[in-house]
Amino acid sequence: MKFSLVAALVVVLAIGCESSSLVKRDIPAEIETLTKYFQDAIEKVKSHELISQAQGYLEEGKTQITPLTDEIQEHAEKIQEQMKSFVSDIEKQVRPMADNLQAQLMALVDKMQAQFKPLADDLQAQMEQLFQTVVDQTKSLLPPQ
Repeated sequence: MKFSLVAALVVVLAIGCESSSLVKRDIPAEIETLTKYFQDAIEKVKSHELISQAQGYLEEGKTQITPLTDEIQEHAEKIQEQMKSFVSDIEKQVRPMADNLQAQLMALVDKMQAQFKPLADDLQAQMEQLFQTVVDQTKSLLPPQ
């Protein structure tokens, strides 16, 4: 990059020396134009360097992250295997208790149903008797036909 600046300066000086001897030119304007041209060129070179540097960083990061992701995947699989056996052990311990609870609840439901069945039958009989009484009394209130 320093070489390009030196080359630009040499070109500017050569043009300046040559142009002053041939014709009177507006040297500051030409120098300004050349300076702007070389500044633009330097900015373009810098931007390309930044892009390639950023791409290098991304590639480097990717190469560093890839082994980490593989390691995380391995750990996740190990944890999953451990959890499977853990859940299986818990299920083995809880299953008898759940079965026992279900059996007790079914016995309780059967017992309650056995106690409520006679009450429900008695209530139904009383309601039928009440309905029949209402029908009979209603018929007795009607005028004979």
